[in-house]
Amino acid sequence: MDGKRRLLIPQEFRTAANGAEHGVFCFFSIESDCLEAGGDRLMAEYVSMIEELPFGDDLRTALEETFYAGQRPLAYDGGGRITLPEHLCQEAGLGEDVVIVGLGSRFQIWDRARWNARRDERRALARQAVRERGEAGRKALLAGRRPAGEGA
Repeated sequence: MDGKRRLLIPQEFRTAANGAEHGVFCFFSIESDCLEAGGDRLMAEYVSMIEELPFGDDLRTALEETFYAGQRPLAYDGGGRITLPEHLCQEAGLGEDVVIVGLGSRFQIWDRARWNARRDERRALARQAVRERGEAGRKALLAGRRPAGEGA
């Protein structure tokens, strides 16, 4: 990120498929201490999640306050860069050295040191998820097999 808080967004995140070909919306992530950004697909996911909750529900209001009130639409300049608002950079603790982490229909913008500290922990959690999924699949496969010696 340069001194004017401009950040080049990789082309693979600026596509019509994710609804981000003209720009993104960006907000302080609900899940992590970073910024989250995306296009129309991500917007639709959050809107759907919010609208599933009844109007007036405290969880819905918290999501509305965090997502709707916290987001900023950001257009690309001629070079494919966005300019991050100062208050979002401060909230996420971003300086010049940042990393963009792609997550399907969204991406996150992390302070590089904070991301590096988190990365090993997240890889360990991902390994656990893969291992547990494999074990569940193996159990389901074994449960579907017939005991040896039984005919069809």
